[in-house]
Amino acid sequence: MATATDPEPDSTHVLVLQGGGALGAYQAGVYEALAAENLRPEWVAGISIGAINAAIIAGNPVGRRVERLRAFWDLVSSELQYRLDEPLGFARRAFNESSAALAALVGVPGFFQPRFPPVLPEWPADFSALSLYDTTPLRRTLLDLVDFDLLNNGPMRFSVGAVNVLTGNFAYFDNRQREIRPEHVMASGALPPGFPPVEIDGEWFWDGGLVSNTPLQYVLDHRPCDELAIYQVDLFSARGNVPKTLADVFQREKDIRYSSRTRLNTDLSKQIERLRAAARRLAKKLPDELRDDADLAALLANRTPGAIAILHLINRCDFYESNSKDYEFSRMTVREHWETGLADARFSLEHPDWKNRACVTDEIATFDLAGQRHGHVAQS
Repeated sequence: MATATDPEPDSTHVLVLQGGGALGAYQAGVYEALAAENLRPEWVAGISIGAINAAIIAGNPVGRRVERLRAFWDLVSSELQYRLDEPLGFARRAFNESSAALAALVGVPGFFQPRFPPVLPEWPADFSALSLYDTTPLRRTLLDLVDFDLLNNGPMRFSVGAVNVLTGNFAYFDNRQREIRPEHVMASGALPPGFPPVEIDGEWFWDGGLVSNTPLQYVLDHRPCDELAIYQVDLFSARGNVPKTLADVFQREKDIRYSSRTRLNTDLSKQIERLRAAARRLAKKLPDELRDDADLAALLANRTPGAIAILHLINRCDFYESNSKDYEFSRMTVREHWETGLADARFSLEHPDWKNRACVTDEIATFDLAGQRHGHVAQS
């Protein structure tokens, strides 16, 4: 049986990255753990900050990916490098709130900057400028850190999600279907009203998180017919505590909204797989005169997929974080998120439930193991 540290030649490895702004450093830590175990995803899918991390991974050779991720996260956290000697209690909460306020006031290096003069709410302006911030710095950063020739022509599949402003429909930009440019990555992270829409081929796009912050469903709907090992990295936890303060209410609302019902969607996909398998078994029991029935043909139209194992890695909220956590870019917090992602991934990859997992055709098995590090019960 293959383990998490084996090459697993019969599995396709997929990295699925949720959106979440500054919390995305957690995903970089997860990728460092995968790279250390020589686990190289053949497909990476992302939304918003997940799209940026995905572009850096797919747009660099294997040996430089962690280095380039580090360069990005060091750049965006370079405005506030001060570190508290005792990052505890009220002092830490105040530090994080001040850091987030600084980002809102002056922007984030290599990412976004305030518009000056600012756009007035009722004053007409060019649609491309209808936002609080200008993301031109992000385009320069992507060109510096991502080899788009490699991203488009390399072996890794790359997919990012955005929303069409006019139709409200989800759109995915996939390097197996089109040439990817910086604009496609920026469109996936163009969250209004903070960031401006991005025009692509005459159409305007906003952040994919407006519809769904998690690209898992796209991967499941377009998966190849072989065994999948999916590393799903979420930046907002659907599970949480009952709020005790108004600040807690704002944070909990954001967690629920951007967690995008990940577990519900996964459970639904599990149910669909079971129904497909049941239809195939039933077809073998039917008499010959029913083998050509149109309804049966519709049920069997989908090809038989391989087994799917999903390792769920979730960034869980720390006591000092608030509603501003997704735009709190201090160096101290960014590095803590990175280290937490690294530790969660290492723990999960070495966990017996993952290493000894049994892969069953026509089934989706899910593993939420890192929660044990944080005092939560593992779920599968």
